[in-house]
Amino acid sequence: MGDDWVVLGRVSGLFGLDGWVRIFSHTDPRAGIIRYNPVFLQQQGQWREVAIEAGRAHGEGVVLKFAGCHDRDQAMALMQAEIAVRRSQLPPPQPGEYYWADLEGLQVITLDGVVLGTVTSLFATGANDVMVVQGERQRLLPFVQGQVVVGIDLEHRQLRVDWDPDF
Repeated sequence: MGDDWVVLGRVSGLFGLDGWVRIFSHTDPRAGIIRYNPVFLQQQGQWREVAIEAGRAHGEGVVLKFAGCHDRDQAMALMQAEIAVRRSQLPPPQPGEYYWADLEGLQVITLDGVVLGTVTSLFATGANDVMVVQGERQRLLPFVQGQVVVGIDLEHRQLRVDWDPDF
């Protein structure tokens, strides 16, 4: 997938008998994935455009009905498909806000110039988001701007952190 695509979630389960699916959404709030239409589904390494016919929050998750998906068998064929949108479909982030997709791949450097590695992924916890940084070993760093994360330079693909390399 090129820089023009952003993965927003994946099909994680079936919901009912009429083609609805459960979605694991990376958007905040989780039900925010519903507002992107059309989306692109990846199956067997191929991306295809599909419209969201309906969707809603359900408990702590999200359920969607894709156009052309009318029964449980068709929904089963979508299991584990990644859901993406074109970057142009996303609103620009506010100052000081970043899409996770923009942080992934950044080189992580301490204030003393020690390279810790590269951001390979991020995940949410109750308190704050956490960056997975892979270098000579894997580190989990809290994404707390102004405390741990002291600078983000998307142009030069670097993220500066106030972090002890021995930790």
